Amino acid sequence: MKNQEKWRRLDNSAKLFPIVGNKKFSSIYRMSVVLTEEINPEILKQAVEKTLQIFTTFKVCLRRGFFWYYLEQNEKDVVIFEEDTYPCRYMDKRMNHGYLFKVSYFKSKINVEVFHALTDGGTAIEFLKVITYNYLNLQHPNTFQEPFSIKNADIDAQNSEDSYLKNYEKHLHGKDNSGRAYMLKGARLLPYQVGVTHGFISLKPVIKICRNLKVTITEYFTAVLIYAIYQEQQKEKKSKKPIKVCIPVNLKKYFESTTMTNFFSYMTIVADRNQMDLTDFDLILAFVRNNFKNKLQKEEMAKTMAHTVRMGNNIWVRMIPLTMKKLILKMIYKEIQKYTTTTFSNLGKVNILPEYEPYVDQFFCIIAPESVEKIKCTTCSCGNNIVFTISSILQNNNVEKNFFQFLTDQGIPNTVVTNGIYQKEEIKLYPKINTLLIEDVIDKIKEKKEAKEKISLRERLKRKFHF
Repeated sequence: MKNQEKWRRLDNSAKLFPIVGNKKFSSIYRMSVVLTEEINPEILKQAVEKTLQIFTTFKVCLRRGFFWYYLEQNEKDVVIFEEDTYPCRYMDKRMNHGYLFKVSYFKSKINVEVFHALTDGGTAIEFLKVITYNYLNLQHPNTFQEPFSIKNADIDAQNSEDSYLKNYEKHLHGKDNSGRAYMLKGARLLPYQVGVTHGFISLKPVIKICRNLKVTITEYFTAVLIYAIYQEQQKEKKSKKPIKVCIPVNLKKYFESTTMTNFFSYMTIVADRNQMDLTDFDLILAFVRNNFKNKLQKEEMAKTMAHTVRMGNNIWVRMIPLTMKKLILKMIYKEIQKYTTTTFSNLGKVNILPEYEPYVDQFFCIIAPESVEKIKCTTCSCGNNIVFTISSILQNNNVEKNFFQFLTDQGIPNTVVTNGIYQKEEIKLYPKINTLLIEDVIDKIKEKKEAKEKISLRERLKRKFHF
């Protein structure tokens, strides 16, 4: 193998994730598929190994360079885990043979958790689909006598080009979304806990309502989300900051690209209680629809992409050693995080090859929440169902209740399922976790000890210098 094939640069969007990622901000998202039968772990491992022979861009580990992190070929065995903890936890390379993705299972569910430096959600769902195809082929050799061919998936699984640079137009200039956003308040869950709420919704009633209102499903759910969050903001009379919903956008819909690396951008919907009546859902929906129409244009996406590429390729930024980059960019990113209330990602319809449909029940996605964006939201559909998921680090689930109650009031049937944190129901999709793991307790003790040491040092300096 040629030397240049043994390593590659991170794509323009991925450069930031290893720098800012930590146990409190994992930059991890999870894709899950629920099958109609219990998972055989041995067969699952074979399916993952078979899939990695196709998705060679996933056979990498993260390395630290002098100026940037980079990806290096990884030939270690892949590890399959039985799910035993909360989703989207920070990925420790010592526990995963260095891979930037983690495959786990629970009963009839397969999870693929991905560090965002590796790829985006669109590619990750394709990766999970191919794992599913290979798994079912191996588990049912008499039913699927012909081996799965990647040609049927219509993707280029070995393409690792940086599509940001390929489509970058230097003359375009985008604007920053400046200004802090409203942040949800409330007591938090225990360290590293994540509360998950899935709303399983019939697709047909949603489509019917959206057609009558002349909006897309993404626009409708975005408006409902703003409405649900504002019901909480109303309780805080002094809170005047706007609700800002960040919407990831798949750039492959606007630009030529078949890359397996990241190729996405964002747009932000800013709902300001000082400029509009957020108690009126119809006004919110009209506002959201207008924003989508104006912002989801190729030229607008190109401007946002140009701004991102320009920052990453700035000569002065590139020349700063990685150690200094981490200090500077962490401070900048910590402030930028405060510009968003929540993120809502719609993966759209997950299409399954017809012969595999009888074995597949549902797909859904979870994004790791963090200290500023305390809840994050996703949705995707498969067959006649759609799943809206909210992940949270808050002890209360008021936004979730507001959201799904609104759908019920609009005549949209939905069944709410959690991972056991908010409701004392029988947990079907997640293992029961009663206490924190020992490593979590140790981490928490270390954090408290470090905080006390900082306070102690500050007090000593005050006494010595009298300030």
